[in-house]
Amino acid sequence: MNFNDIFKSSFLENLGSVNLLDMAIALILAFGIGLFIFFVYKKTYNGVMYSAGFGVSLIAMTMITTVVILAVTSNVVLSLGMVGALSIVRFRTAIKEPMDICFLFWSIGAGIVLAAGMIPLALVGSALIGIVLLVFVNRKSHLHPYIVVIRCDGHDSEKAAKELLSKSVQKCLVKSKTAQKGFIELNMEIRMKDDDTDFINALSDISGVQSAVLVSYNGDYMS
Repeated sequence: MNFNDIFKSSFLENLGSVNLLDMAIALILAFGIGLFIFFVYKKTYNGVMYSAGFGVSLIAMTMITTVVILAVTSNVVLSLGMVGALSIVRFRTAIKEPMDICFLFWSIGAGIVLAAGMIPLALVGSALIGIVLLVFVNRKSHLHPYIVVIRCDGHDSEKAAKELLSKSVQKCLVKSKTAQKGFIELNMEIRMKDDDTDFINALSDISGVQSAVLVSYNGDYMS
């Protein structure tokens, strides 16, 4: 081994391992699909507080995944080293919305498929996934659960409110009841017959009913 062998590197030899045209096409398509994923995420978001930063990160994640997979497919040795390097990465940010996990996997999957050269699969698959999410996530249904919070001053007003509610909705179930002297609060889960919410006005007009509140309920939070 001489002096030149010590500083010999294969770095310059890897410059041509990935075709520049293929790399440009893959990154442009990754940006386009990432932008589409961001659009679908923005249109279907139903959470408490929309995060624009998370939406933009979906675009970046699609492109980053594409770059990583392009490097992996060009060099088997590099792929083994990259697997070891990425295995030590840990993310501590909690995912609060279940749909966010779906979009994260979508971005990563699209980047992997693009870098693998399966462009039709990436385009058609992303289009179908986006259509399905737009149709089903934004679908408005009166069968969604709602919570009615009724505050009244006694047994008679409570009974009258329950009777009116049972006639106005498809399903009614008491979730909790708080009773104090001269004060009763009922939390009731309902399924409405249609989108008409005028029964809440009728509830508030019952003698002895102090307030009636209708809120949407998804099992985690109210909005």
